[in-house]
Amino acid sequence: MPELKQITLSFDENPEPVVPEKEAVTEQVAQVKKRGRKPKPAPLVPKQPSKRGRLSLKETDAAAEAIEIPDNDILFQKSYYSIGQVAEMFHVNHSLIRMWANEFDDYLQTKKNKKGDRYFRPEDIKTLEMIHHLLRKRKFTTQGARDFLKKNKNADERFSIIQSMQKVKTFLLEIKASL
Repeated sequence: MPELKQITLSFDENPEPVVPEKEAVTEQVAQVKKRGRKPKPAPLVPKQPSKRGRLSLKETDAAAEAIEIPDNDILFQKSYYSIGQVAEMFHVNHSLIRMWANEFDDYLQTKKNKKGDRYFRPEDIKTLEMIHHLLRKRKFTTQGARDFLKKNKNADERFSIIQSMQKVKTFLLEIKASL
């Protein structure tokens, strides 16, 4: 069996390799044989935090605030938007928009072409914005959001009024900050 050596690099003028004692190396090899697997090499780069799993509450709140839906003048210039364009507006995956379209099909009137691609009207995008608000900001479940929309027939009108009031509030806060 070949002898294991550990070499460390030093950036001094006279670098000298450091070799561990032979007894320590044979002890490590014996432990590895007991476990029946090869020893893990030491990581060269520090381990980065994983990007998988759930986002923290701060990250989800920041993502909920970051949606970029154009104003009504620009939004209503086109008759239909593809699912990719809608996903970019909400900064979410296509699959989430597709799931919302399936879950809330009573409130959305998406069109499908012969190929099966979904297209959203500007009114559907406004409804998706309200659904996004219910699910992401107010933390409703999908069933809870569906019940809320069923009970409150004029919820979209109230939501648009609240949004316009929030725009006025941000405008006034900007004026106050500039004074």
